[in-house]
Amino acid sequence: MPRPIQALIHTEALAHNLGVACARTPDSRVWAVVKANAYGHGLERAFEGLRRADGFALLDLDEAQRLRALDWRGPILLLEGCFDPRDLELCSRLGLWHVVHTAEQIDWLAAHKTNVPHRVFLKMNSGMNRLGFPEAALRSAWARLNALPQVDEISLMTHFSDADGPRGIVHQVQAFARASADLPGERSLANSAAVLRHAADAGLGSAVAADWVRAGIMLYGSAPDAPGGSIHSWGLKPTMTLKSRLIGVQHLQPGDTVGYGSTYTAAQSTRIGIVACGYADGYPRHAPIGTPVLVDGARCSLVGRVSMDMITVDLTPAPQAGFGSEVTLWGCGPRSAVLPIDEVAQAAGTIGYELMCALAPRVPVAVDG
Repeated sequence: MPRPIQALIHTEALAHNLGVACARTPDSRVWAVVKANAYGHGLERAFEGLRRADGFALLDLDEAQRLRALDWRGPILLLEGCFDPRDLELCSRLGLWHVVHTAEQIDWLAAHKTNVPHRVFLKMNSGMNRLGFPEAALRSAWARLNALPQVDEISLMTHFSDADGPRGIVHQVQAFARASADLPGERSLANSAAVLRHAADAGLGSAVAADWVRAGIMLYGSAPDAPGGSIHSWGLKPTMTLKSRLIGVQHLQPGDTVGYGSTYTAAQSTRIGIVACGYADGYPRHAPIGTPVLVDGARCSLVGRVSMDMITVDLTPAPQAGFGSEVTLWGCGPRSAVLPIDEVAQAAGTIGYELMCALAPRVPVAVDG
């Protein structure tokens, strides 16, 4: 028998979450962002649930080739553009659209020999201060691209730094509007947080939604503004379940300790369940005592230290649980119980993105519609 841990990818939930993005931005086209191997879900596994997207956005040429191998013939956007001038050859061959965020990428295009002009997205740095041309340099970059025979249509984009927080996006929308005023081309501004929090803002929503929105983490059943927002408040569904089983039960007496370092001491007689899951499976090693875990659908708590292959949980809320009981580390549990990945991430001092992307190769993964 294999070790009982398993991850399930819920394609119907992916399709549902894509539908939420479409419903909130009905006049926009939606990029399904599938970078980092579809946020740890597996590009090929996630594709079926996301194939109704208008396009796919990613980082790596390898991922773009895998999408084309799945017979996707629609738009694919390289979110960080090309990393080497030779990448432009593959962009030509695969029909990829790509972001231009630095003068060097314009130089590469100017020297590129192609019979098929490229579709590019010119990126502005509106305040994120990572990639993109500053406001004062956007028009000159656009003029350089527009003069190149290697370039066909030029779209314009930016990325929000605070769409999930109190500072908001108005300052960046205004900077983008100033810099791009009267320039032709489609626009793309909104990430997941902007889609959910700002696409319906009075006087701002149409500018935010623009021609294209980039739906990322929301597609994968995590709230971009957690813990303030939740998948329940946004109508999203978990798309990854990490589950295992109890492989042992211990009966502690008052004063007994659990695990390495004896970080947990029982205050009373307590049943402890041992779960086949540890940090070598991608579970966060720094998850503290009290991190939620579902056992047979009942909400229990982590006790003791996370080890390489096991965690231990207090079975007090699940008195009928025993050897072989189903454990949900995050996602969908029995009897319609749900443990959002964001709750586990918050307890562990991280974000849902990291947990889903950290799923270890040794964990078997199956698709569950």
